[in-house]
Amino acid sequence: MAAGSNKSRAIVLLSGGMDSCVCAALAARDYTTAALHISYGQRTEDRERESFLAICQRLNIQDKLIVRNEALRVIGGSALTDENIAVPTADPIGHSLRHDIPVTYVPFRNAHFLSVAVSWAEVLGAGKIFIGAVEQDSSGYPDCRPAYYEAFNQVIQTGTKNGTIEIVTPLIRLRKAEIVSLGLELGAPFDLTWSCYSRQDQACGVCDSCVLRLRAFAAAAARDPIPYATIDQVTQS
Repeated sequence: MAAGSNKSRAIVLLSGGMDSCVCAALAARDYTTAALHISYGQRTEDRERESFLAICQRLNIQDKLIVRNEALRVIGGSALTDENIAVPTADPIGHSLRHDIPVTYVPFRNAHFLSVAVSWAEVLGAGKIFIGAVEQDSSGYPDCRPAYYEAFNQVIQTGTKNGTIEIVTPLIRLRKAEIVSLGLELGAPFDLTWSCYSRQDQACGVCDSCVLRLRAFAAAAARDPIPYATIDQVTQS
């Protein structure tokens, strides 16, 4: 967006994945948008950062901030941050919304991300913070529930200077296939995104995140434009 735009300001948390990319496209359409990326020692952090920068360029998001969070890697407890915990493969046939918490959950990660975003929003004068949290068809992470963001907005109202910053979660109640369809309507650059939990050269095609993504594109009758090392045909049905 041009510096002289009359649109109000927003921040988007942009990991480089499919959901955050669609969120970024929504934010860039309606707001003068700044993009925040947080590396936290995850297995694919270099590839995710590459996607972040490429998406910002494609969407013409000029104001960018990359932050390194050391705490989450040191704390560990997740397959994404601890090399001693294997990234599990998903069941492509029976995969559905989980009721347990998978080992890919990074303990209270989104609170760390949102805290940085709120601090930056206060400095920039941004009124909205977009995050691509999804409850439906997700991996069952507790920090992707609507109640979590309702509570966090209460914290912001109480703990910031003006109390007017709001976290918005436009995708939270959508199915993954609906997110794909919305992204295609918006022209979101899916070809630049990265969702794989374990590899940085080609998406593995078998981790939880890859399977959810592949099934979403198949359900939306669309082709996923990124390369995969393995694609089970069941995920395409």
